Amino acid sequence: QRRSLANMPKSTGNRQLAAGVMEKSRRQTRFVEKKAYRFALTKGEGKSPTIKASPKPAAAGSRYYPADDIKTPLKRNFRPKTAKLRSSITPGTVLIVLSGRFRGRRVVFLRQLESGLLLVTGPFKVNGVPLRRMNQAYVIATSTKLDISSLSLPAEAAKDEFYSPAAEKAARKEAWNAKSEDDFFDAEGNPKIEAAAIPDSRKKIQADVDNQILALPAMGDKVMRAYLASHFTLTKGQKPHDMKF
Repeated sequence: QRRSLANMPKSTGNRQLAAGVMEKSRRQTRFVEKKAYRFALTKGEGKSPTIKASPKPAAAGSRYYPADDIKTPLKRNFRPKTAKLRSSITPGTVLIVLSGRFRGRRVVFLRQLESGLLLVTGPFKVNGVPLRRMNQAYVIATSTKLDISSLSLPAEAAKDEFYSPAAEKAARKEAWNAKSEDDFFDAEGNPKIEAAAIPDSRKKIQADVDNQILALPAMGDKVMRAYLASHFTLTKGQKPHDMKF
């Protein structure tokens, strides 16, 4: 016969979850009682103190999931810092660009910026590559190197803000949104091609850096100029992993 809840044995600090089912096992209850009794003896009392009943469990949550996903921010202890520069890339090293608008071009590495990106130049007068920032993951370092120890780089050009000014981007976006269809096509329906306006300050800095690089003794060699002006290409049968750049 099933015993009623009233006739079930009661234990101090234990609750009945159902008929014949207790919240804590006998071993857990006995352990708590022994621990409380020992604590009472250390206080000079001769009996075990009364054990308070376990708190009631919290109300059960809803059985249904929310209709929309609730995004919770993840805890990140990551602090961004400047990427470590590869040992093969030093100031004056000639790099081969692997991605982007100037892929296949050879450029001269000037320095690493605070963001970790590489500051390179063609020079512009030799192969058309201006002062640009590049990720070191998308370049190949060659064994060719120029001595640019005498190069004086303007302080303005050594900052990341010089290559991505927020004010210019906002002004360019506002001007683009203000354009109409007539601004893109002429009366005959042909598209209008407008050259991007480059600030005079950037042109001046580019010319200054190019003149300093072209004045180097190594740039007096026609072979070096032709090397920087040429594209990097691979033909059938060539294995890049077996090459020495």
